[in-house]
Amino acid sequence: MKNIDEKQLEEDVQYRFKYICEFMGFGEDDIKTILSAAELLAPIVPGLVDEVYKKLFDFDCTKRHFVPRQDGYDGLVPNSLVELTLDRIHPQVEFRKQHLGKYFVRLVTGPYDAKMVKYLDAVGKMHTNQLGNKEIDIPLVQMNSLMGFVSDAILNAILGMDIPQESKVATVRAFNKLLWIQQDLISRHYVA
Repeated sequence: MKNIDEKQLEEDVQYRFKYICEFMGFGEDDIKTILSAAELLAPIVPGLVDEVYKKLFDFDCTKRHFVPRQDGYDGLVPNSLVELTLDRIHPQVEFRKQHLGKYFVRLVTGPYDAKMVKYLDAVGKMHTNQLGNKEIDIPLVQMNSLMGFVSDAILNAILGMDIPQESKVATVRAFNKLLWIQQDLISRHYVA
């Protein structure tokens, strides 16, 4: 039986990541599988980003988070939800869509090192008032819903790829583990 320092799990994101990976069996083979999927997934990233934003704009509770100024964005911000449409993308929304596209690309280009772990953790933190704009504090239920949607979209895309069944299964399993790790690194920032 392995001894785990539970206090360190909460304080040290690298230790936490290592523990989760070991517990779930996320290892080098999964990382290689994810990185090898880059060529197949790269062409679908723009469509995936569009799907995510369409879903986010379907609900007022998720769309409202696009009105406050995004950290790092210097242009004009929308005055209301009415200004935000998918027909004519507001520059701030385009800025955020680009960030989501870069996130997807980063997942499939690695490397899965300490810097990546910090990045995945920051993805969780930036959706709370702990990092970036303090006005942007997305409730956990919305983050859980979003990650569930993203997971389903990615796994569905993989299942539709013309690759051998063995590769398809390995890719689905690797991404499933990765997205659960990401979800943990999101939800940890919501613990009081």
